[in-house]
This record gives sequence, structure tokens and C-alpha cells, in this order.
Amino acid sequence: MIEFLLPALLAGLGIALLAGPLGSFVVWRKMAYFGDTLAHASLLGLSLGFLFDINLNLALVICCVAIAVLLVTLQKQRLVATDTLLGILAHSSLSLGLVAVSFLDNVRVDLMSYLFGDLLAVTYDDLLYIYSGVIIILGLIFIVWKPLLSSTISEELAQVEGVNVELMRLVLMLMVGLVIAIAMKFVGALIITSLLIIPAATARRFSRSPEQMVVFASIFGCIAVMAGLALSWHYDTPAGPSVVVSGAAIFMLSQLKKVKG
Repeated sequence: MIEFLLPALLAGLGIALLAGPLGSFVVWRKMAYFGDTLAHASLLGLSLGFLFDINLNLALVICCVAIAVLLVTLQKQRLVATDTLLGILAHSSLSLGLVAVSFLDNVRVDLMSYLFGDLLAVTYDDLLYIYSGVIIILGLIFIVWKPLLSSTISEELAQVEGVNVELMRLVLMLMVGLVIAIAMKFVGALIITSLLIIPAATARRFSRSPEQMVVFASIFGCIAVMAGLALSWHYDTPAGPSVVVSGAAIFMLSQLKKVKG
């Protein structure tokens, strides 16, 4: 049992470690729909990877990064509201991905595995890919933590302090895009955003500082991964959705905690 679940457990814990800090910023900045947009866009990257016969991981990263850069560029024009832009990009990229899949005559694509993930199919080679991303993104978060947090609290004050607010917004979007590209194959495009949001929303109730919220979010994410895998093992439920259900259960239990006024 341990040998079978160990790769999935390590993969889930790695993704949870990333989801903690990035999910906190997603919650603070109210960017949940942005995560959904990138998740939809990742299906386009997957389709293009199959269509042009390139490495799927590379195709996912390129597509998510391209969508993030495109969104920041369009936001600067200020011609359309951000939520409208997100809706256009999300559904357009998803539709383009499905159109691209229709051209794959000689390739059979199991979209269900990419929509809902297959955490139990993780290999040790996948772990190398995941933890390379963990090290790079956590290192980047450590480097830009102060300016990123400052611009999240107040963009106007951050600009006065000399912070490049536009750059911080782009860096955050690129990191979220990379996490989604890393985790999509294992957790699934439809539920990856929930792993960013639910642990962070749970941690918010127990935290008195941004740093505490990041740590608690990672801890709750790891607990959800372990509980979800246990649920999947004992009741033969899909691993990715089981992790999300466990996270949602932890969130509901957290609401029983009284908030001191």
C-alpha cells in the first residue's frame, strides 16, 4: 500500500506546499476566476501539445504563461473590465482546445483524466518535475514576498514606496499559471483552482498575519491531500476530487471556530 500511494502522496504534498502561499494571494486579491481561466487555458495547451507532438508539460507551461501575459497586456488597455476579459479568455481558450482536439485523428485523448486528474498515476519522474517547480516557485515567492505583499495590501502605497506594481501583478499571475500547469495532470483542470482557494480560505479564520495564513494554508492543504488519498484508497473514489472534498470538509469544520471580535 505504502509503495503504491507514496508517489501520489509526495506529489499531492508538493502541490499543497505551492498552493498555500499562492492560494493566499489569490484569496487576498480576489483572483479566483483568474485561476479558473488558466485552468481552462491549460486544456488548450494540452491539445496543442498533442497536435504538434511536443512535450505536454512544456506545452502546458507555455500556454498558461502566454494567457497570463495576454491578460496583463489587455488589462493595461482598460477597455474592458477584468472579469469580462477573464470570461472571454477562459471560454475562448477552452473552445480552441476542444477544436484542436477534433483534429487529432490518430491520437486518442482521455480528456476526463485531464479534467479531473489522476493523482494515483504519478510516477517518480513526475515527482522530479513537480518538485523542480516547487523549488523554483517557492524561491521566487521568497524573493518577491515583501513587494508582492505590499502591492496586494495597497497598490497606491506600494507605488509610493517604489514597488513596480505591474511587474508584481505579472509575476503573481505567472506563478499561478506555472502551478496550474504543474498540477493539472495530477489534480485536474476543473478542480485545481479549488486547491488554491479552499485551504487559504480555511487558514484565514485561524491567522493573525499574512505569514501565518500562508503556513496554515499549506498545512490544511497537506491534510486535505492525506485525507483525500485515504478516502480514495478505502472507498475507491477518484483521488483528485476526494482531496477537494476533504478540503471542503475541513473548511466547513473551520466555520465552527468562533472569531474573536
